[in-house]
Amino acid sequence: MLEHASVTHAHLKTPKAAAVAGIAFSLLMFTIFWLLRRSVPADPLESGAWLATNARTVALALNLIPFAGVAFLWFIGVLRDRLGHQEDHFFATVFFGSALLFLAMLFVAAAVIGAVILVAASAEPNELINSATFRFARAATYIVMNVYAIKMAAVFMISTSTVVIYTGIAPRWIAVLGYLLALVLLAGSYYISWSFAVLPLWVFLISVYILRDNLRR
Repeated sequence: MLEHASVTHAHLKTPKAAAVAGIAFSLLMFTIFWLLRRSVPADPLESGAWLATNARTVALALNLIPFAGVAFLWFIGVLRDRLGHQEDHFFATVFFGSALLFLAMLFVAAAVIGAVILVAASAEPNELINSATFRFARAATYIVMNVYAIKMAAVFMISTSTVVIYTGIAPRWIAVLGYLLALVLLAGSYYISWSFAVLPLWVFLISVYILRDNLRR
């Protein structure tokens, strides 16, 4: 019985290359951010002319978001596996909860924009653009991402950086950088157009370190 349990545990052990998920999340988010930035104006009150010219590009970016979400969940699993018995219930709850909230709001914003594109495909573009529904959907998406989702990303970075400092699962400079970037998100995400790239950049750095460390071991 004990032998069977040990074999099962060995089969369920996290692969050493699992940190690739964090790198995949970062690259996908950079691609999504680039596609959206070149297709949709940053102004939430813009006219909506992109629906007639860039709807396909935006749809491609939205279809990549679920894959980025799955990769991010895998990255969280890698972090928890690396913590092992050092995991603190308080900080684990905060970083896990903030990560799930970030993903939930990311998916909600993508669903709203996807619904707008779907409606635009079956209606007159000018009729949709001039409607109150389009204005509401555009403004709601902007607020969800730039106010709430970004703040949850900052909370995730702060809590994870604290765990890094206390457990040593990654270099201290990555944690300090996480604090600084999180403060940028908390204070200036509403005014900085590239704030979406902060979390993927930080995840990329910590994933590269974990991957190298795992393979070296």
